[in-house]
Amino acid sequence: MTPEKGIYTVTQVNKYIKGLLLQDGLLQNISILGEISNFKRHRPSGHIYFTLKDKNSVIRCVFFLSKNKKLSFIPAEGMRVVARGNISLYERSGYYQLYVEELKPEGIGALYLAFEQLKEKLKTEGLFDTDRKKPLPRLPRCIGLVTSPAGAAVKDFLTTLKRRFPCVRVLFCPVTVQGPEAPGQIINALKKLDDYAGVEVIVITRGGGSLEELWSFNAEALAYALYKLKTPVISAVGHETDFTIADFVADIRASTPTAAAELVAPQKKDLLRHLKIQEHQLLNRWQNFLQEKKFTLKNLSPEVHLQYLKEKINQSYQRIDEIGQRLEQNLAYSLKLKKTALCSAEEKLKTLDPANVLKRGFALISDQHCLPVDSVNSLQEGQGIHVVFHDGKAGCEVKDIHRKKSQDC
Repeated sequence: MTPEKGIYTVTQVNKYIKGLLLQDGLLQNISILGEISNFKRHRPSGHIYFTLKDKNSVIRCVFFLSKNKKLSFIPAEGMRVVARGNISLYERSGYYQLYVEELKPEGIGALYLAFEQLKEKLKTEGLFDTDRKKPLPRLPRCIGLVTSPAGAAVKDFLTTLKRRFPCVRVLFCPVTVQGPEAPGQIINALKKLDDYAGVEVIVITRGGGSLEELWSFNAEALAYALYKLKTPVISAVGHETDFTIADFVADIRASTPTAAAELVAPQKKDLLRHLKIQEHQLLNRWQNFLQEKKFTLKNLSPEVHLQYLKEKINQSYQRIDEIGQRLEQNLAYSLKLKKTALCSAEEKLKTLDPANVLKRGFALISDQHCLPVDSVNSLQEGQGIHVVFHDGKAGCEVKDIHRKKSQDC
């Protein structure tokens, strides 16, 4: 039924209002500050529904799983947040709502709260456990380095490494260490280095900064990527007082890029001094060993030497006796097994002996040429045959022949 002129259905009105909202550029990419209320995570879809409120008004919000799975913190009732998204009309219910694309805590205090929440979650899942930490190689031949090519961290690390242990190779994967693209680039670099067979240890580093500037190293996806690496990792992010999630997941934390270089490679002069000490100790031990053996030979009298030889001969005699006794035992056991097998074969032969078969009531039929008859079809009436029993034989004549029909039992 067509509505009268100037009269519209509810659906038509809602669609019209929705179109107006979609045409407004401000409402299609708007950020709203407010306090979370009526928070609900729908199961099993994973979508989040809540309202943002201030002291005078509220607005409905929906945060679909495809967007909220990237959250770096856990939203909660009463938390002040900034929600960015677009405003549209939900036609079925007739109310407008904010379709959230991104949700962030308000201010530095909220960022710290998000950091602590993620830290506690990953700790509960075992990502920080010390028993899963991998040891660093003592003398790595190749080091993987993940950092920004423009920062001071790469210069500090390489300068220290060259001064301490210049013969080590460095495989450098340049990445962005700040901003929304940084976590993905860092994860890809770590995976590439981990798959490269020559890399024995990986260093992930950057210079200091604020909590927001270091936030890329607090990404949950980066934490799981670090946890799955087969290669040991050193995290040297920020200054000594800076801590990130990457520091807790990595196998070892260095306070600065310079400290990371000191951890991963020994001081060349210290290594040479250690090798020199080891060389002196080895020579001293060898000289003491030779002196001890010379003294033993010098003081070994002919009588003692002769007694030593006699003792060796007697021990050889005893060894021969032991081998002979073991040989006799093995031979007796082997003969016993052979005898048992022979008896078993004899029993089988007796069972298969034709004479024994005849004793059980069977008879052997042969024709006049002494050839065995195995079928009634080989006989003719009046033919002479021989019947052999176990205790003799009899000559017989075939009187009549009855051939078995197919239906006979």
